[in-house]
Amino acid sequence: MTEAAPSLEHAEPTLRLRGVGRRFGGLLAVHDVDLDVVDGERRAILGPNGAGKTTLFNVICGDLPVSAGSVELFGKDVTTRPARYRAKLGLARTYQQSRLFNGLTVEDSIYLSIVGVEGGRLRPVVRPRHDREVRERAREAAGKVAISHKLGELVGSLSHGEHRQVAIAMALAAEPKALMLDEPASGLSRGERQLLTDLLLALDRDITLILIEHDMDIALRVAESVTMMYEGRVIVEGTPAEIRANETVHDLYLGRGHRDE
Repeated sequence: MTEAAPSLEHAEPTLRLRGVGRRFGGLLAVHDVDLDVVDGERRAILGPNGAGKTTLFNVICGDLPVSAGSVELFGKDVTTRPARYRAKLGLARTYQQSRLFNGLTVEDSIYLSIVGVEGGRLRPVVRPRHDREVRERAREAAGKVAISHKLGELVGSLSHGEHRQVAIAMALAAEPKALMLDEPASGLSRGERQLLTDLLLALDRDITLILIEHDMDIALRVAESVTMMYEGRVIVEGTPAEIRANETVHDLYLGRGHRDE
């Protein structure tokens, strides 16, 4: 059974953007974006190709610096802080193209993702108790995304859908307060998409979820609130029902099959 959504009315802000812009030479990829996401919220950021969604993600997580505006995470101004600092605050993300260790096992890959966030340095002196604890966390993360049966297999031998599961497990293993997923359903089969939907719906409510997703059935089922972008700007915000019924969204993106009759 999916855990009931808490009231978000008085929740604290996880993410706050004010006037955020990102320019690449003469191209303004993100322009004057204001965005508030509160603790425990499930937020989808949608829009057609070229809308600026992934660029916005990269600015939020610190992969790209802002050209204008400010970024706050968990009540701290992180506008000029690097991605590592934001990760240590409790932010984790996945990418459109999974960044995995193909030559390592699933367990070792998840293990290293925990070590990287915790200390950022592999020590020549092994601490057995700590190592066991980290290994247990890695196995627990694998269980959350239904990939435990592949723990001993090399990541490079897995299917595309299993790569997505490992990437999410690596993000969850760091025990984040906020999880950002960039098109997690891309390239998945119908069955894999259903598994992904179930995993996202079962995600701990203590984790704030922000996702970019082109599969509208997944996005509008998982999200409680939606931000629609077009040409680098936020043009509409609302509930999934409001987004489905919005004429502007329909004209730009959804198509007739997603409109309410």
